[in-house]
Amino acid sequence: MERKVFQLGDIVQMKKQHPCGSNEMEIIRMGMDIRIKCTGCQHSVLIPRAKFEKNMKKVLRSAEGNTDNN
Repeated sequence: MERKVFQLGDIVQMKKQHPCGSNEMEIIRMGMDIRIKCTGCQHSVLIPRAKFEKNMKKVLRSAEGNTDNN
């Protein structure tokens, strides 16, 4: 099975919804643990990388396309 590719700043879709109703999260910290922030209510959660990779469905918006070079 391929490893999922994601990076800092990506908006990802999770398998389960956040209690606020949104299932879109922004990756705001990466390391052994990953901190994700809900795009609906701005609540952030720190979870182990293995659990994050298991529960992530797909990358919705990549951080590469969000850079602004002004």
